[in-house]
Amino acid sequence: MQPSEKTYYFTLFHILISITITTTAFHHSTGTLPVPHRKTFVSTNVFSSSNVDSLTKSTAYKLGDPICSYYESKIPTSQSGPPTQSISVEDLTPKLKSLLLETGMKNGSINIISRHTTTAITINERETRLAKDMETYFLSLAPPDERSSAETAKSGVRYFHNDIDQRPDSAEEAQRCRDNGWNIDDPKELKAWRNQEPINSHSHLLSMLLGSSETIPVVNGEMVIGQWQSVLLVDLDGPRDRTVGIQFNGYL
Repeated sequence: MQPSEKTYYFTLFHILISITITTTAFHHSTGTLPVPHRKTFVSTNVFSSSNVDSLTKSTAYKLGDPICSYYESKIPTSQSGPPTQSISVEDLTPKLKSLLLETGMKNGSINIISRHTTTAITINERETRLAKDMETYFLSLAPPDERSSAETAKSGVRYFHNDIDQRPDSAEEAQRCRDNGWNIDDPKELKAWRNQEPINSHSHLLSMLLGSSETIPVVNGEMVIGQWQSVLLVDLDGPRDRTVGIQFNGYL
């Protein structure tokens, strides 16, 4: 067998093995396949198909009972003072490690999502001066509206979302207000709703750029993140206490 043929069949073999494992794990988790109480999960290291000799030994784990646990966790701000539309960063890693230990999950994944439209979840280094760089850079991308009370409000910058006196401007938005407890058909309550709406369109836009969720693999009871990586909550309209949703999916 030529080296190129050897590489081809090795690659094909590992693809088929991966498909088989993924399919079995899916049916096991959904209960659509009668499987024994414990299964073996095979984790193969990444390899290059152009160099079969670079393959390293696979690692096998015994999987226990499936687990799916959800938590809503309040994240207090580390900043002082009232909300000023500033940008701050909170490290969620200690909280995630604590909950992972509490669940007893050994292999699987952690899904974390922000429950706000002006915050974001990201993975990066938790460092004070980097957090200041983040604020400077993000506000250069989307500076606050000139009508905002933020110190960083920029003259000449205006966003449609901040035209509070023209909102709600559609039947759909009006219904969302009602669904959230605001009787905007009453002029007094409509005025109260408008008064509490912040001038924060730039915070929404930055949240869309950064993203609102992350998924972290868990192997042998440990989160698979780099030495300098942390799971961060970025508050783009704070400082305020916030809430995140955390779900553990995997096996004990």
